[in-house]
Amino acid sequence: MNSPDDPESNRMSARARRYASVGARVGGVAARVAGSRLTGGRGLTSGNGDALVAALGTLKGPMMKVAQFLATIPEALPPDLAEKLRTLQANAPPMGSAFVTRRMQAELGADWRNQFGSFDLRPAHAASLGQVHRATSLDGQRLACKLQYPDMKSVVEADLKQLEWVFSLRRMFNGAVDTREMSKEIGARVREELDYAREAKHVSLYRDILCGPDATDTNVRVPEVTPSLSTGRLLTLSWLDGEPLMDFTGASQEERNTIARAMFRAWWHPFIGLGIIHGDPHLGNYTIFREDQKAAGINLLDYGCIRIFPPAFVKGVVDLYEGLRAEDNDKIAGAYETWGFRGLKRELVDVLSIWARFIYGPMLDDRVRPIAEGVSPGEYGREQAMRVHEGLKKYGPVTIPREFVFMDRAAIGLGGAMLHLDARLNFHQMFTDVLREGFDADAMAARQKAALDRADLVRGQ
Repeated sequence: MNSPDDPESNRMSARARRYASVGARVGGVAARVAGSRLTGGRGLTSGNGDALVAALGTLKGPMMKVAQFLATIPEALPPDLAEKLRTLQANAPPMGSAFVTRRMQAELGADWRNQFGSFDLRPAHAASLGQVHRATSLDGQRLACKLQYPDMKSVVEADLKQLEWVFSLRRMFNGAVDTREMSKEIGARVREELDYAREAKHVSLYRDILCGPDATDTNVRVPEVTPSLSTGRLLTLSWLDGEPLMDFTGASQEERNTIARAMFRAWWHPFIGLGIIHGDPHLGNYTIFREDQKAAGINLLDYGCIRIFPPAFVKGVVDLYEGLRAEDNDKIAGAYETWGFRGLKRELVDVLSIWARFIYGPMLDDRVRPIAEGVSPGEYGREQAMRVHEGLKKYGPVTIPREFVFMDRAAIGLGGAMLHLDARLNFHQMFTDVLREGFDADAMAARQKAALDRADLVRGQ
């Protein structure tokens, strides 16, 4: 429980302002949608969708972050709206110098400047929950200081309340998907992103996995935490030099493939080996470092959204891959049940497998190929999502298990980044290498516990 004197507490006044802000922009659009449906109309017309996107685009912050995420999940939102939401950008207005000074004093005390060699009050990057500042330590090491915006707890709670209202409206007019478990998962993960002390542990966890003594290559870099300059709302990391991923879309095929291999390893190795994923693999969370003037690997950034899965869920991922490869319908259905889907009819299994074959497709195909063929990055997954949408309307309803949510979102983000790069690799062979010793749930559970213990983390829900 936050103290009443805590300036970052979940304040009723801040929540009330946010409710009013969100409600004024989104409520009017939702009322138009509801009125249209009640009078026999389509509900979410193109005009209503444009108005909702415009409303969310003015809000910034967590609501827009959640909206972008929902756009990646088939049937979470109507397809037309999902496509429009993909265009939103997650950049909030930056805090000014005076505001930053007060925030830093609140986190590190009145003498906070004396704890740094230098600190740039101008943000290097601004995002939905906070902004990053360049600094140096007293011994000259370059640092990245991630400072949370004020009142974020209040803003998040207000936005999540409104999100639940939107989900309820969705269930009222379209019962093909029960979104209640999805809502719980989104709430848990977004609240977790506010806890920078936990994020610091996530960073340590990934350094152990990808850069520790057992690491087999050096093409993934993870920053290092400075605990003495970090709090629950300030995270200070080593600064990693790198260039935006999109700057390499015109690089040589060899360089683009090198980057894609590093991205694949950074995502699949922790997941299959320890049941852990980086749940926010969008383009801004990678930068590229060079060696000998060529792209040599990736800097993996932003560890707020890390999902830790039970071994049974990971086993379901492997079982589904094997079932799809062998065209074993019983194994495919069993994998969905392992994930938490319940009461699936054969027709629903077939519908879900449209999406599964899309996600797993590159890893089932033993040849050098792009992640997808004949589509642009903006169209990635669109056709399959539409087919799933139609199938669920016909054969639903279905409840989306909460653990499926971020797995799906992360896989889409990773595939989209690969498509931007036009990487051409044997994804089947790369995945087989991850699975070269097979999958043993008990062994994975032991590795996961040991890694979480070293990072002082527990697997939560």
